[in-house]
Amino acid sequence: MVEVNASSPGVPSTGSLMRQLEPLQADDQRQLERLRHEIRAYGRVVVAYSGGVDSALVATIAQEQLGAQATAITGVSPALAPHLLQEARQQAAWLGLRHQEVATEELKDPHYSSNPTDRCFACKRELHRHLGPLAAAAEGAQVLDGVNADDLSDHRPGIQAAREAGVMSPLADLGITKMQVRELSKALGLPWWDKPAQPCLASRFPYGEGINAERLQRVAQAEAWLIARGFAAVRVRSQGLAARIEVPADQIVALAQHPERDALVEAFLDLGFTAVSLDLEGLVSGKLNR
Repeated sequence: MVEVNASSPGVPSTGSLMRQLEPLQADDQRQLERLRHEIRAYGRVVVAYSGGVDSALVATIAQEQLGAQATAITGVSPALAPHLLQEARQQAAWLGLRHQEVATEELKDPHYSSNPTDRCFACKRELHRHLGPLAAAAEGAQVLDGVNADDLSDHRPGIQAAREAGVMSPLADLGITKMQVRELSKALGLPWWDKPAQPCLASRFPYGEGINAERLQRVAQAEAWLIARGFAAVRVRSQGLAARIEVPADQIVALAQHPERDALVEAFLDLGFTAVSLDLEGLVSGKLNR
């Protein structure tokens, strides 16, 4: 496990509020105050922190309200894209979070690696198998996650695993939606408030197709190639050895006509894909669950 401690001049000490850079609508302001109150009431917390906008907001408020009594922990495995791990580290440093990383081994669990429809349950069960003891060692800290109110209506078996582990979801509990998470994050000056959603790499494979470290790495490298060329919101779906690229609908033409299109195909073939296509429907969140 690696611990990273860093400080940022703009991060308040315990008991001081983050400087609000933009006004909020009255309802959003009330939600922010309720979120502060709920997290402060726990006294000590461990935040399951992926670096996404949701868990980053929970970690931000935990740092603001509890200071050294709040720790953010990131589960690290081949299912986490390397650039997302780097972003999680950078964000934690910017906020001055007490940040730890713990290696998870969900790929050793056939209930995960066989990629059933409830794969996420096995993933979160493995994560919280590590977070639970760490929270207990931190004088009985409460584990929090970044599940928001919108997530409750999606197919997310991992939520049940978290509940069984005693994890609390303050955003969902307060009815805070994804849009509100972004509004609150923007008002607090968090630079990543509009960061695209980035589900784990295992979501790129159709249910029933086995997952291993090699396949996850291939997808991660393919997406990194596209991200480096300005396509920040992207999925490379892997069906067998075929790659199907999804970008937002308004970027489809730009990708199809990209001057490095031939280089893209060559790069993907070098990674081990045997075919490369562009999804004309565009990027649709939750497409795997349709």
